Amino acid sequence: MRPPQAVPGEAPPTAQIGPAAPAAPAGAPSPAGPPLATPPYGTPVPGLPLGTPPYGTPVPGQPLATPPYGTPVPGQPLGPPSGGPMVAGQSRPSAPARPQPAAAHGEVLCVNAPAMAVSGPDGQLRGHHLDGFYRAGVRTLARMELRLGGIEPLALQGTLTSAAEARFVGAVRVPGDPDPDPALTVERLRHADGVETVTVRNTGGRPARLPLEITFGTDLGRLADIAGGQRSADLPGQVQSSGLRWAGPHHSATVSARPSPHSVLAGAGVLRWDLEVQPGARWSVELRTSLEAVAPAAVRPPTGRGQGIAPPWSTPEVRCDDSRVELLVPRSLDALGGLLLADADRPTDLYAASGVPWRFGLTSADALWAARLTLPLGTRLAAGTLRALARRQQVGGAGRPDGLIPGALRHAGPELPPSCTATEATLLFVTLLAEAWRWGMPGSEVAELIPAAERALAALRANAGDGAPGSGGQDGFVTDLGRTPEERSARPVPARCEVQAQAHRAALHGAELLAAFGRPGAEEWRGWAARLAERFREQFWIDDLSGGRPAAALAGPGRPLPAVVSSFVHLLDLGLAADGDHHPGLLDREQTRILAQRLAAPEFDCGWGLRTLSAKSPRFNPIGHRSGAVRVHETALAVAGLAGAGFEREAGALLTGLLDASAHFEGRLPEMYAGEQRVTGCPPVPHPAACRPAAVSSASVVHLVAALAGVRPDVPAGRVLVRPASTAPLGELELTGLRVAGEPFSVRVSRIGVAVVEEASPQLQLGAR
Repeated sequence: MRPPQAVPGEAPPTAQIGPAAPAAPAGAPSPAGPPLATPPYGTPVPGLPLGTPPYGTPVPGQPLATPPYGTPVPGQPLGPPSGGPMVAGQSRPSAPARPQPAAAHGEVLCVNAPAMAVSGPDGQLRGHHLDGFYRAGVRTLARMELRLGGIEPLALQGTLTSAAEARFVGAVRVPGDPDPDPALTVERLRHADGVETVTVRNTGGRPARLPLEITFGTDLGRLADIAGGQRSADLPGQVQSSGLRWAGPHHSATVSARPSPHSVLAGAGVLRWDLEVQPGARWSVELRTSLEAVAPAAVRPPTGRGQGIAPPWSTPEVRCDDSRVELLVPRSLDALGGLLLADADRPTDLYAASGVPWRFGLTSADALWAARLTLPLGTRLAAGTLRALARRQQVGGAGRPDGLIPGALRHAGPELPPSCTATEATLLFVTLLAEAWRWGMPGSEVAELIPAAERALAALRANAGDGAPGSGGQDGFVTDLGRTPEERSARPVPARCEVQAQAHRAALHGAELLAAFGRPGAEEWRGWAARLAERFREQFWIDDLSGGRPAAALAGPGRPLPAVVSSFVHLLDLGLAADGDHHPGLLDREQTRILAQRLAAPEFDCGWGLRTLSAKSPRFNPIGHRSGAVRVHETALAVAGLAGAGFEREAGALLTGLLDASAHFEGRLPEMYAGEQRVTGCPPVPHPAACRPAAVSSASVVHLVAALAGVRPDVPAGRVLVRPASTAPLGELELTGLRVAGEPFSVRVSRIGVAVVEEASPQLQLGAR
C-alpha cells in the first residue's frame, strides 16, 4: 500500500518517535518546489526512516508525499495515465485509495516515555487505528480482546488514573443466572509500560464456572506508519513459556501471564483459563508485554527517566478559591512527567517529548518551551534540555549557518507559508538560558552553555546582519535562520511578526549573558534590538478602522501580510529581565492596548480560549490547527502577557474560558481543541489530531499560575519581585513548593491582590510593586 504523503498546506496526523539524529540543514529547500509542511506541524513523513534529520525535514532523494485527503501529488499528471490531455467526456482514472489517518480524540491514552498504550474506553485492544501497546515507536501488542464465558464485558467505565495508568471496568451477567443484575465485574488496570492486571469479581450468590479467553495479536508496526492509516497483517504467534511470542524482521514481542493459562492456542493467539470464582471472591491474572530488538539500533534511542527517579522539578501545592486550578496543576505535571525522556548521550539530562501519540520524541522548540514554562519549579529540566540541544547544535559546513538548533518544518495555516522551527528553537535557546540563570541555575552550568548561546546569536547575526536595511534578512528583519543568503535571495520567505519578537527578546537576553559572563558584544546586541524595535513599529503596524494591528508578516518592504493570527501573543511575551522587570517589547503602549482589546474580542476569544485565526477571516476553520483551533499554550501566553502589561480584564476573560475548558477535559488539557463559539450546555469540541498530553500545553499551566501570582526572580542580583494580578482572577491563591535559587519559595495572594511571601531563601531580597 502506498504510504500517505504530504504537500504544503496540509497537515494530516503522523507520528514522531525515536531519537533525534544529527540535523540536516534546517530550512533547506526541498528537492522540488517550496518547503514541505511535514504533518502534523513538523513530524516525520510516514515511510521515511526514523531519525530523518532534522525531525521530519525533507531529505534530498527521498520521495515527497501527499496527504491521504485526495490531494493531487506534485509533479504527477492530472490527466490519463499517458499524461496526455483529457478528452471531452473521458472519465478521469480513479486514484488509488489512501488510508484514513488515525485519530485519538476519543481514545484512552496512557504514556510513560518511551512507552504508551492506546485503546477505546472499553479497554479492548482490537488492532484498529492506534490500538495497542507501544515502546520506542514500535507496536508491541495490537490486539488484546477479553471474553468471559464467550461474552465481551459490558463497558462501564474507562478512565485515566494517572498519565501512565488507566482503569477499565466492565460487567458480565452469567448465563442462566435468574438475578437481573450482572454478577461478575471485570476490572483492567493498565500501565503504559505494557503491564495489565485483569481481576474478575463474583458478587452473585452462586459460584461462577466459565472460561476466560484473551486473544492477542500484533503486527510489530511502526507508530509513524500506523498513525498514517496503514495496518499490516498480524504476525503468526508461537507458544512460549506461559504465553505467546511473535517475531518480525527487526523486533520480537512476547506476552506472558501469571498465573499461567490452562491452555494456549498459538494459531488463534488465545490464552485460556477455566475459572471457578466463588461468591464474594475474586481472581486475577497479570499480563506482561515486552519487546526485544533483533539487532542493536544504529542510533541509541532515548530512554525514560527510570523507575523511582523523581521528575526534574519540585512538587507544588496549590490552594485556591478556584478548585479547577487545584486539579489542573497536579494533573498537568503528571502528564508532563509521562513525557520525560533521558538523553542517550547523557542519561542524567532529561527533556520533554513533544506529545503523544503524534510527536513522541524530541522536538527542539517544544522541549525548550516546556522547560521555560516550568522554571518556577526549578531549573533542572531547563539545564538538561539545554545541554541535550547544545550537543545537537548545528556546526557550519557546506555553506550552512553555524549555531542552529535543529527543528522541523511546520504547517502555518492557510494565510502563511510553512515555517521552520529551527529558527524558533535557536532563539528560544538563548532566552531559556538567560531566564534559567535569573531563576537560579548555577553559574557554572550557565557558563558551560555560553559558547552555545554565542553560536546561536551568530546564526541570528548571519541572517539579519547588523540590523541595517540590506545588511541581511529582509530589510533588516529576521526570516529563516537556516537559509543561506543565496537561498534567501533565490526564494524569499516572509519575515514573521513572532520571529521578530523572539529575535528581539533573544538579543536582549544574549546581551545580558554576554555582559554577566565577561564576553564581548553586549552593547552591540542592545543596539541591534533597539533598531529592530524602531523598524518594527514603522513597518509592521497596519492602521485600520478598528485602530490597527500588527502584520502577521512582511512579504517584502512595504508589503505586509494582513492575516489576523494568534501568533500576535508573542509580542506580549517580553521575557524576564534584571530586577524582576520585563524587557521592553516591539509595541508601544498604545499599540499594546489596541492589541489587547483585539485579542479579547469575539473574533479571537471563542469563549474557551484564543483562536489561532480571527473568525472574521474567510479562511477560518474552527478545527484547523493554525486556522481557528484553540492552542492551549498560546492562550496561556496571552493571559500571562496581558496581565503583565496591565490589561487584567482582557486576561481574565481568556483565563475563564481556558479554566472552563479544563473542567470538561477533566483537568488534562490537550494540545488544542476546536475554536467553535461557546454555546451554553455544550462542551468544547476535541481536535482529532491533538496530542494528549502535549508538553507545551501541560507546562503552560505552571507558567500561567506563577505569572498571575507575579513571581519574578533575579537570583544573580539576590532579588525576587512579587507583583500579582491586582484583580486576583483566581481568588485567594497560595503556592508552595516553588523553587527560586534552588530553595523552596512560597507565596500567598489575597482576594484583593496583595501578595505575602511565606517562604524564601534568606539570600534573597524581597520586593513588591
